[in-house]
Amino acid sequence: MHSSVTLTLNGESRVFEGPADGPLSVSFLLVTLGLDTRKVAVERNEEIVPRSRYAETWLASGDALEIVHFIGGG
Repeated sequence: MHSSVTLTLNGESRVFEGPADGPLSVSFLLVTLGLDTRKVAVERNEEIVPRSRYAETWLASGDALEIVHFIGGG
């Protein structure tokens, strides 16, 4: 059974389905959004989430996230 989580993502309220086997992590959310974990910075409830902790940082309804995607170019 999937559980839904309501998050504020970059100022917009959105509902996400968590994995069947446990809570929704930052890592799972980034994969769901199609983002490369190596090219983003994530802030959860006004605190930066270290990249090394994406897989173990659990999200709950009401959390506010800001995700910045780095784009290279020249």
